[in-house]
Amino acid sequence: MNIIFMGTPDFAKESLKAICEAGYNVIAVVTNPDKPKGRGMKMVASPVKEYAISKNIPVYQPTKIKNNIEFIKKIKKLNPDIICVVAYGKILPKEILDIPKYGCVNVHGSLLPKYRGAAPIQWAVLNGDKKTGITTMYMDVGMDTGDMILKEEVEIGENETTGELWDRLSKIGGKLLVKTLIQIENGTAPRIPQGNEFTVAPMLTKEMAKINWEEQTTAEIKNLVRGLNPIMGVYSMLEGKKIKFWKVADVTNSLSECMTEKENGEVLLSDSKKGLYIKTKDGIISVLEIQGENAKRMNINDFLRGNKIEVGKKFN
Repeated sequence: MNIIFMGTPDFAKESLKAICEAGYNVIAVVTNPDKPKGRGMKMVASPVKEYAISKNIPVYQPTKIKNNIEFIKKIKKLNPDIICVVAYGKILPKEILDIPKYGCVNVHGSLLPKYRGAAPIQWAVLNGDKKTGITTMYMDVGMDTGDMILKEEVEIGENETTGELWDRLSKIGGKLLVKTLIQIENGTAPRIPQGNEFTVAPMLTKEMAKINWEEQTTAEIKNLVRGLNPIMGVYSMLEGKKIKFWKVADVTNSLSECMTEKENGEVLLSDSKKGLYIKTKDGIISVLEIQGENAKRMNINDFLRGNKIEVGKKFN
C-alpha cells in the first residue's frame, strides 16, 4: 500500500517509525510547520518531520488544509491507497477524507468512545482512571466519531504521569496501526460504530494548573500533578512566589498527630531529610519533586537544603 502519513509530535513519530519498519511504502509525510522554540526562538522541526527526513520521505507542511485547493490537488496527485493520521493537530476536510481508496485511519490515545478530543491521555490521568488504551478507527468529518477498528487496553500506574503514559501508548499505537493496516489490506478489518454515549477530552488550560487547597482532595491534587507532568506543571503561591509541584505522594496515614486545627495548604513538616508535608482538604501530601520561582526542578531534599520553607506557612 502507498501511504501518506499525517502527524506532528513524538507520539505520532512512533507510528510513522512502526509502519516504515514494517515495510510499508510511505510516499509522503504531512506535518505542522516548524515552530520557534527556546530562548533564541530558533525554528524547530516536528519529531515526525525529523524522522521523515532521516528516511528521505518527502515532507509537506501546509499552514492550513481546509479550503487549501493547491494542497488538496497535491494529495490527489500522490494518489495514496490510505492516509494514516496520528496527532496531526488539524481536522481533515471531506475533500481529503474521500481521496484514498481505503479511506483515512487514525490512531487515538484512548478507549473510544471515551475521551474524544484533543487531550485523551492527559484526561485519563487527571481523572484518576485505572485503565486506558489505544483505538484505531476510520475517520469521518466528526471529531473522533468514526467507526472503530482495533483496540488495546492498558493499566495506568498509580503514580504514572501523563509523560510516562504518553511514551508507553505511543509505542502501542505504532504496533496497533501496523496490525490495522494488515487487516485493512486483507479485507478483514472490522467497522465498529461508537454509538451515542461518549465523553470529551478538551484542550488543557493554564488555569487548571493552580491548586485549590480548599476544594481539591488529596487524590485530586495528586492526579492533577500527574496529569500535567510534563506539560506545564502544577503550582501554588507561597509568600508571593510561584512554586511548582512535579511529583507528590499521598501520605495521609503516615502522620498520627491530629490535623483538625491545621489549615488547608499549611506546611506541616519541612525538613531536608524527611521532606515537605502539606495539609489538604482531606489528608496530607508529600512533595517529592519541586521547582522554585525562576529555578530548576529538584527533588525535595536537595531543594530544602538550599531553600527554607517554614512549618506553619500556608500555600494559597
